[in-house]
Amino acid sequence: MRVRLASLRRSHIIFAIGAIAIAIFALFVLAVTPASGVGQVARVLSAAFTVREYLLPHKNPDAFAHDPAVARDGMVYFADQQGSYIGRLDPETGEVKEYATPTPKSGPHGIIVAPDGGVWYTGNAQGLIGRLDPKTGTITEYKTPGARDPHTPLWLNGTVWFTAQQSNKYGSLNASTGEVKIYDVATTRALPYGLQRAPDGSLWMALFGTNKLGHLDPATAKLLEIDLPEAGARPRRLAITSDGRIWYSDYARGYLGMYDPKTKAAKEWKTPDDNSAPYGIGVAPSGMIWFNEARQGNMVMFDPKTEKMEVVPIPTRGSVVRNVTVDSARNRLWIAESGVSRIGRIDLK
Repeated sequence: MRVRLASLRRSHIIFAIGAIAIAIFALFVLAVTPASGVGQVARVLSAAFTVREYLLPHKNPDAFAHDPAVARDGMVYFADQQGSYIGRLDPETGEVKEYATPTPKSGPHGIIVAPDGGVWYTGNAQGLIGRLDPKTGTITEYKTPGARDPHTPLWLNGTVWFTAQQSNKYGSLNASTGEVKIYDVATTRALPYGLQRAPDGSLWMALFGTNKLGHLDPATAKLLEIDLPEAGARPRRLAITSDGRIWYSDYARGYLGMYDPKTKAAKEWKTPDDNSAPYGIGVAPSGMIWFNEARQGNMVMFDPKTEKMEVVPIPTRGSVVRNVTVDSARNRLWIAESGVSRIGRIDLK
């Protein structure tokens, strides 16, 4: 009986080892098998990167960080859309300081830090743009007549440029005088969204309601609309690499896209998950493209040279990363985890 039991235990162990080996092999096959689609990519679960999370303390309502921005001293500012305040996170201590907006329920949305340290944000719900002075804690607000929902801000040579999604407009605010100018987008329901600066000083805009990108000349404020090849493409956020190529998250179709202004050609790559809804996107100092799969709660790193994608899961499930920002001085990628009261940080290699 003892011999028979020992033999039975050995057979169970051998079976378990075999099952584990098969599982490992299956995972390996999944990891190295290229994806199908316009751009062929190899997709793997990354062990090289992790997301460190900072819990935000705000209650009633719970913290809802929409966009992050990093100051020169490493402090991370974020716009809290539901609580209508600007937050400041100290990455070393985890301490959070809050600055309530003068206008209640202003719905802070996009946020940037200007070279002088001023923190600018769009009051998406009340048609205004605000500036926080971190030294005094004072916030100054500027109305944006004609643009009821300023969306994404961008700093350029003393001017805050911005999009206004539902208003179908874009505009500029002179930081010295407070003068605001508003311009119409030619295409109806274009939904101007993400906004980024190219190395040549021009601006690029994601026209989320269409399969178009907008190319803006700051000197004339004229917007040239550029069609993307796929009629169903819906670019939402943009990132621009040092070579001038425009990278975009195609939220509707689940693709990472790239448009090259030099060749006027576009290329796209299927995202790791078929139900991904790519959203926030940024460029690391190494040139890697990082984007969020909003429906999966993952960050994805794309290598433009190898065309491989690596998936980095966000620990707290249910988060949606609407925007990211890169701290090049400290080689960190910051993500605002909307819906779970957290800010995330990825230390880059």
